[in-house]
Amino acid sequence: MKMRKLPLILGLLLLIFALAAPEALAKCRDRPKPGVDWSKCEKERLILRGASLTGAILTWTDLSGSDLREANLAGANLAGANLMAAHLRGANLEGADMTKVHGYRTDFEGANLTGVKLGKAELSRANLSGATLAGADLTKAEFGRVLFKGANLEGAGLRQAYIARAEFSGAKLAGARFDEAYMLQTHFEGVDLSRTEGLTQQQIDIACGDAKTKLPSHLRRPTTWPCAHDE
Repeated sequence: MKMRKLPLILGLLLLIFALAAPEALAKCRDRPKPGVDWSKCEKERLILRGASLTGAILTWTDLSGSDLREANLAGANLAGANLMAAHLRGANLEGADMTKVHGYRTDFEGANLTGVKLGKAELSRANLSGATLAGADLTKAEFGRVLFKGANLEGAGLRQAYIARAEFSGAKLAGARFDEAYMLQTHFEGVDLSRTEGLTQQQIDIACGDAKTKLPSHLRRPTTWPCAHDE
């Protein structure tokens, strides 16, 4: 009796999938607009420069290679999105959820990422030069060799973040937390770290600085500074 019901159940499941599929594809064809739902859609290599996508739902959306320069993505949900080689220079991402986003050489130069959630993001070799990340949550994020030159990271949380060989020259770091962050050859030459939180001597010993680097009062300048040139 149970075996006879199996084909019927499978048929019903196939029917439900067939009815749902066109609806799912239809939303992916929606034009860019505030609040658009492009979750899990293929949107790679699109030209969306200056587009208004405030509050958009872009969870697990493929935006690789897309041009989002100066786009407004404030409050958007990009959790799990693919941003590999995407261009977000000057974009507004204030308050966006970017948890677990994936990107490689993604360009965020000058972007507004105030208060964004970047926990467990993978953004190795990304360019965040001049970006504003004040109050951002970067917990357990992957930022290997990332450029933070001149970025504002005041009050940002980099707990357990991987920032090996990242470049922080000219960055503002007052109130930033570095608890358990991995800092192998992280470059802090000329940077003021005196008002950061959570730094330990072990972290500083494997990082890179120079005579102009300012440390919290409980830490000492390593004898290995300045570091040898990193090829």
